[in-house]
Amino acid sequence: MKKVLLSLMAVMFIAVLAACGNSDDKSSNDTASDNGNKVIEKLSVGFVPSREPEEIITATEPLKELLKEELSGLGYDVENVDITVGTNYEAVGEGLSAGTVDIGLIPGGTYVLYDDGAEVVLTATRAGLNNDSDNAKDWNDNKPTEASDEQVTYYRSLVIAGPSKKGQELAEKVNSGEELTWDDINSANWAVMSSSSPAGYIYPAIWLSDNYDKTITDLDNVVQADSYGSAFARLAAGQIDVVVTYADARRDNVDSWNGDNSIWDDTNVIGVTPGIYNDTISVSNNSKIMDADLKEAIQKAFMNIAETDEGKEVISIYNHEGYQEATDSDYDNERKAQEIVRSLK
Repeated sequence: MKKVLLSLMAVMFIAVLAACGNSDDKSSNDTASDNGNKVIEKLSVGFVPSREPEEIITATEPLKELLKEELSGLGYDVENVDITVGTNYEAVGEGLSAGTVDIGLIPGGTYVLYDDGAEVVLTATRAGLNNDSDNAKDWNDNKPTEASDEQVTYYRSLVIAGPSKKGQELAEKVNSGEELTWDDINSANWAVMSSSSPAGYIYPAIWLSDNYDKTITDLDNVVQADSYGSAFARLAAGQIDVVVTYADARRDNVDSWNGDNSIWDDTNVIGVTPGIYNDTISVSNNSKIMDADLKEAIQKAFMNIAETDEGKEVISIYNHEGYQEATDSDYDNERKAQEIVRSLK
């Protein structure tokens, strides 16, 4: 009898240990709260530094509670939303690929570089602009650039000359109807963004290729800026002559401009790129918490957030006004752009 009892106790002890082991192996996404929702301990959201990092962190602080609230209604109780700004565009893409960033708000150009470890779920929509010409002079004749009521899924990159002597020289030629030569372009000091930035590198490189059969690496004087804000500060100070940026960047830097005149008087467009497909909200394929259900919930959450006044205020930091569901094929043109850039290096 004692042997039977001892055997039963041993079996029960082993069963308890096995149960504990199975419990430890479960991720936080498998844990259910009292209301039946799955529990996520931490959801990491990464932003690219297209604005000053502190400005992004401050503006997106309300997103933490908005995401928690929306996801709670979609079956997920998130205990903590961690918002970070990458040191550059690639840092966010690498975080998505590594699984250390769950959600990334990244440009299409960055997405296609890291689509082996990331999946696009949403494309941003934004208000169009009253300027949309391929001709640089048209942008200068119709200043300032203002928003229109039309929602669009693309934007332009502009080559903008500043108030320096060289910048004004280039602008004068464009506004008088003259074609800029390669020598004109190459004699200026340029500021660009990292190589995965569509507006700050990729499409300007295509513009140089289309017009001069050259690329950014062919320029004699070019520096990489860490943000558009710092690039505009250097443009205003005359430290650089030309900056490449998204089309409504001057609207975003009106108040911070430190030139002698307004940003509209001190700057002129000297080049216009083709349309660039809008930013993405992408998710990590290597995140420990990410699965098909959570991806769908994230899609719905961001679309719902964009419909609220508070949500619109948050996403306006990137000039987003709404979101629509996206597919990987939407960014095939971005892949072509990347191929062109690689072939030019």
